[in-house]
Amino acid sequence: MTEEKFISELEIFRREAEEASQCFYANAAIHSVARQRHEVEEYLNRTPLFWITCANSLQTASIIALGRIFDTNSPHNLGVLINLVQKNREMFSKVSLLKRKHASQRLPVAANVYEEFVARAHEPTVKDLRRLRRHVTKYRKIYERNYSDVRHKWFAHRNVVDSEQVGELFAKTNTRELQKVFDFLNNLHETLWELFYNGRKPVLARHRYSLNRMRKSLASPGRERAMDRIVQEAELVLVGAAKAKPTPIVTLIRKRQAAARQRKLQSQKRFKRAVEEKIGRSLPTAGGPTSRTNR
Repeated sequence: MTEEKFISELEIFRREAEEASQCFYANAAIHSVARQRHEVEEYLNRTPLFWITCANSLQTASIIALGRIFDTNSPHNLGVLINLVQKNREMFSKVSLLKRKHASQRLPVAANVYEEFVARAHEPTVKDLRRLRRHVTKYRKIYERNYSDVRHKWFAHRNVVDSEQVGELFAKTNTRELQKVFDFLNNLHETLWELFYNGRKPVLARHRYSLNRMRKSLASPGRERAMDRIVQEAELVLVGAAKAKPTPIVTLIRKRQAAARQRKLQSQKRFKRAVEEKIGRSLPTAGGPTSRTNR
C-alpha cells in the first residue's frame, strides 16, 4: 500500500512540475522569439488580444501550479511526497527493488538477470534522503519568500489591486531564479523515479535550464525534457506562422524531423518487404495442390 501511495504521489508531482514548467517556458519563449524576430512580432501584433490572453493564461497557470507543489495545506504536494520517501526507506531496498523488477516482467529474460542488476543497485542512506529534504526546503523557502504572495494575492485572488502594491509583489520575482526552481522540480522527479525503479543513487543530475541555451541547440538524445520541447515547439510554430526566416534551432528541428520521417519510411519499406517475402514463401508452387477439391 505504501508503494502504491508513493507511485501515485510521484506521478501527481510529475504532472504538476511539468505543467508549471511548460507554461512558464512557453510564455518565456513567445516573448523571446518575438523580441529577436521582427516578423514574429509583427505576426503577434495582428491579433494582439489573443496573444496577450495566451501569455497571461500561461503565466497564471505556471504560478498557480507552483503553489500546488509547494503549499502544504493540500492532500497532494511536494511535502507529502518527500515525507513518504523519508519515512519509508525500505521501499528503496534491494529486496523491494527485486520484487518490483520481477512483478514488472512482461517478456522472458535470462536467468538471474534481475538479481545481477539489483546487486549493483544503491540503497539510500538516511543521509541521502536528508540531503533531498534539504534541497526541497531550500526551494520551498525561495517560493515562500518571493512567489507565494504573488500566487495568493494576485493570481489566485485579487487581494491587491493598487498598481504600486502589485509592483512591489512582482519586484521580488526573478526569471532566472524561476528557471532554477523548475529545473530542480523536474530533476527531483527524475531522481526519485530512478531511485525507485532502478536503484540509482539519489543525486540530482545537471541539466540545462536556460531559455537561451534551449533556443540555441537541441538536447542530447535521452536528455530532452518537457521544457526543452515546449520552447522549441513554440519557436517552430511562431516562425512558421509568421513565415519568418528560420532561426538556427528551427533549422535543427526540421532536419531532425526530416531524418525521423526518413527512418520511419525505411522501416515501413523493410516491414512491407518482410511481409511480401513471407507471403511469397507460403504460396503454393506451380503444379502443387490448389484450394479446389477434385471431384
